[in-house]
Parts: sequence; C-alpha cells; structure tokens
Amino acid sequence: MRFGKLELAIIGGGDLLVDGGAMFGVVPKVLWEKKFPADESNRIRLSTNCLLVRGDGFTLLVETGLGDKFDAKEREIYGLSEASPLAAGLAAEGVRLGDVGDVVVSHLHFNHAGGSTRREGSRVVPAFPNATLYVQEAELAHARSPHERDRASYDAANWEPWVEAGRLAAVSGEKEIRPGVTLVPVAGHTEGMQAVRIESGGRTCFYFADALPTAAHLPVPWIMGYDLFPVELIQNKKRLTDEAARDGWLCVFEHDPDIPWGVIVDEMSGRRRVHVVPRDAAFF
Repeated sequence: MRFGKLELAIIGGGDLLVDGGAMFGVVPKVLWEKKFPADESNRIRLSTNCLLVRGDGFTLLVETGLGDKFDAKEREIYGLSEASPLAAGLAAEGVRLGDVGDVVVSHLHFNHAGGSTRREGSRVVPAFPNATLYVQEAELAHARSPHERDRASYDAANWEPWVEAGRLAAVSGEKEIRPGVTLVPVAGHTEGMQAVRIESGGRTCFYFADALPTAAHLPVPWIMGYDLFPVELIQNKKRLTDEAARDGWLCVFEHDPDIPWGVIVDEMSGRRRVHVVPRDAAFF
C-alpha cells in the first residue's frame, strides 16, 4: 500500500489457537463467539499481522510473529505449524531478512517477539542480521524478571541474542526512530508495551498491538483476560480509538485473521464500527 511517501504491507507471522475466553476477558461467550467461533477446546484462531514499512533509505518491520522455536507440546497446544511464514512473506514483497534495518516489537511475549531470533545449529541468533531491535526499557526489565501470572509468555531466547550482539535498543518513552515512525508507550496489556504511529502525507497509521488486538475488540470494555492493567488499558484505548475515529487513522489489528487493517468510523446512529480496508489496497 502506498501511504504518503511510505510503502506499507501486512506480513503474516503465523497463526495460533488461543482460548477464546482469555481473549475476551469478562465478555460473555454468547457475544464474542458470534465474531470468533471456537473449536471443541474453546480455542479461536488468531493471526500475527506484522507490518512492513519502507521509506527513503530504510526498511522497518513492526513485530516478528511466532517464529519456529517451539517444541512438539507447544505446537499442539497452540495449533502451530513447524515453519514460520515470515521470511517467505517478506520475500514476496522483495525483502530479504538482511534488508531489514529496524525491528520493533511492541512487547516481548512469545507471539510478538518469537520470530526475532532463529536457531543456527546449537545457537540462537538474531533472525535479522543487519537490524536493530527496539523495545521499551520497562518491558525489557519486566521480561527479565516476570511474575507468576505472565512468566510463561516470556522466553529470553527471543531477545537476549540481540543484547549479546549489541543490537538491542531499549527506549524510554516516545521516540521517533525513522522519519514518520514513532514508538508510543501504551500501558495496559503490559506496563511497557509500545504501539507504533506512522505518519506521512498528512495521514496516520497506528499499530495498536495488544491494545486493540482484533477488530472485534473495538468496544472499549472488550479487553483480554491477559491484560495486566485493565483500567489503565481501557483509559488508553478510549483515548486512542476516539482520536483514530476523529482523524481517520488506518488502524492495524495485529491478531485479526480476517481484518488486518481498517478505519474506525462513527455512524449517525452513534454506533462505532470498523470500515475494512482490503489487504491488498494500493494506496491510502
């Protein structure tokens, strides 16, 4: 998609099956299952929609998906394939792993940072040999010392190889890392999660990450059971979705298998909905 002076593309980082109740928290199943039918184990299918951003002199990737470092039990639990589609998806856009100069992860949970590293014999190394990995300082600190509630979501193999290579940039607060590409802390899912704001040609694209994981999560109270700070998340989500609707942002829904991006629209009736933008749209 042409986006001002930038090029944007959705790159699949792999699908997974997750408990539907956990994904919708206190929302009754009778409501959410209309949008996400569950299997016999109450699991729903989610995607990991990564965002490729290309500008003058830079190639940047937001999120890295699942990767392929899972054992057989983990693959069974989450319904994972053995191979990650990320490299093939980038190749389809004419991008090699070595072409990517910047990798942004919203936070360090396995389904966001898993594809940032790969196995090389007995070692685990950065999957992008020429890139810098960006994460918030607060997220890195928590990932290194998680508590019992979210310990299973973190795997040091997804970030420590970047530290060892001297190519992890721990950011504190809002920071523009490339022209028009700004990291924006959005606490709630985790304390140190960051979103990404992309601005060009007078338009804004906003990568919500787990602050708005699917288009079905658009109602402000519809948040996940995984969110560590639900009240703070609801406040941030309301503020950001109000701004997105007012200013016509292109919104990326990281985990939605059917609607990777769209525009939040306020209707005359007072209802709010997502206007779907085709995955292969030529411009925005």
